Amino acid sequence: MTPITLQLRRLPNGQGIDLPKRMTGGAAGFDLCAAVAENTVIHPGNIRAIPCGFAMAIPSGYEAQVRPRSGLASKSGITLINSPGTIDADYRGEVMVPLINHGRSDFVVTRGMRIAQMLVLPVPEVEIREVETLDETPRGERGFGHTGH
Repeated sequence: MTPITLQLRRLPNGQGIDLPKRMTGGAAGFDLCAAVAENTVIHPGNIRAIPCGFAMAIPSGYEAQVRPRSGLASKSGITLINSPGTIDADYRGEVMVPLINHGRSDFVVTRGMRIAQMLVLPVPEVEIREVETLDETPRGERGFGHTGH
């Protein structure tokens, strides 16, 4: 597979912070770090948009998905309020991560802390076509919780 190029521009608040990087050779996601100026407390039940200190140019035909880090979620109840979050190819602003604290204790985000992960994925061209009927499937119209498992 031919690699794509993801152009990143470090912002002034991102000086000294790691740019997105994979932590292991087999990692699917790039870790995102907090570019907060000072420690930022997220109280239980609260949401804070955490800056990451960079902007980027995603190639046309791709998106970036921002996802929680499993360690933060399982140990502290910290996750994204919109998981996964989508960054469109035409967005050029600072990457921000909307964290929510589902834990029972205050959570402190420190400068440089790894707070989320980002995957860059292809987006297929899709044509929407209105039809009168849809093909039949064994599941049919049965909704949530009805996949048979």
